Amino acid sequence: MNQHPHVSRREFLAATSTAIAALPLAAADAGPGSSTLAIDGGSKAVPQAMPKPKRWGEPELAQLAQAIQQPSLYYWRNKQTALFTQRYQKIYGHKFVQPCSSGSAALHIAVGAAGIGPGDEVITSSITDIGTVIGVIFQNAVPVFAELDPHTYCLDPHDVESKITPRTKAIIAVHLSGNPFRLAELKEIADRHKLILIEDCAQAWGALYRGKPVGTVGQICCFSLQDTKHIACGDGGVVSTSDPRLGPLLIKYGDKAMNRLNPADSSNVIACNYRMTELQAAFVAAQLTRLEEIAARRSWLGELLTAELAGVAAIAPPKVDPRDRCVHWAYMCRLVPEKVRCDRPQFVKALAAEGVVFTNGYIATPIYGMPMFRNHSFFAGRWPIKEAGLTVMDYAKVKLPVTEAIISTCMRFPLNEAMDEDYIRAVAGAVRKVARHYAA
Repeated sequence: MNQHPHVSRREFLAATSTAIAALPLAAADAGPGSSTLAIDGGSKAVPQAMPKPKRWGEPELAQLAQAIQQPSLYYWRNKQTALFTQRYQKIYGHKFVQPCSSGSAALHIAVGAAGIGPGDEVITSSITDIGTVIGVIFQNAVPVFAELDPHTYCLDPHDVESKITPRTKAIIAVHLSGNPFRLAELKEIADRHKLILIEDCAQAWGALYRGKPVGTVGQICCFSLQDTKHIACGDGGVVSTSDPRLGPLLIKYGDKAMNRLNPADSSNVIACNYRMTELQAAFVAAQLTRLEEIAARRSWLGELLTAELAGVAAIAPPKVDPRDRCVHWAYMCRLVPEKVRCDRPQFVKALAAEGVVFTNGYIATPIYGMPMFRNHSFFAGRWPIKEAGLTVMDYAKVKLPVTEAIISTCMRFPLNEAMDEDYIRAVAGAVRKVARHYAA
């Protein structure tokens, strides 16, 4: 049975909830011995292997074949980079596009273009990939971590505003796991305080905020093309804007301080070589033709899993605004400790025995809990701006209760576009089985 991926989210949830109410036990819950956990000798709820997508093939090969016919694989004004840029602009509409070597590079470029310098503060998420803040640290600026919404895992706008100081210059907001954050509220805060809003869309290819692509509200947006992302080229990234002041700076900070749109404005700052090659650009140009299908499919599968888990007291599913499209880089949910008689590792272990792969969370500690932050040891064991008195930040004293609760209870299911309705229902059946067994 195949649900059409373009049905509206409201219609889908309403229809699925009705179906679940009518069928209190899914097929995966039925059958002799099914109440005995597989870890205790019962039969597996999901005996089939997890489906895996075929992520690339003829379109990528054809585009690469065109690239190797070229006399040069250098990116600037070359054919593959131009094609990638055109296809990207068709989706995101930005005038200035700088392909680059990684999502981390894209974010560093964005921070440089935003004019972030020594002692400046940048408010950002406490649960994210370290790449979100690497560029901030390298600019000798100060990441300031704000609290998160407990079920979207995105920045809480009220806490963001409470952390703004005269030194704050930007906000880097993360669409974690492809779930759009509260863009309008954060943009209003940023505009009122004259801050630059940078959207970290690394995990959010194809996500929609109020029907529009994420990355189109903030002044700058950054994407990753690392191997695990919705579309990929092994490693790569892209940063873009339509702001005429910031656009040339993106190119400058991605290309060793060479402002190719205005050569006179070159070599007057330090900037890295973050350029992308034509081979990467060719691959991504082909990948972009798959994006909408992948995004729509993952969104639908994630909503199906959330609907199937409705009423399971042990699980707090991700919260997605019905006006938005979450593209589920992974399906992130939370175990509700007071509703179960086991800890998270045991719950995950029991699910694995049932044939379902969940992981114990996303990252092991909030970013501010990493040793380099706790010890302020960013540069050969030192943090020069703190030694120079440009910041009083002490990460060893940072404590964000909601963030830490998410870290300790989050579970992640590697949802992908190759899965179908039957498989997702079976996964939900396995979760219900384990939750029922350990119910408090």
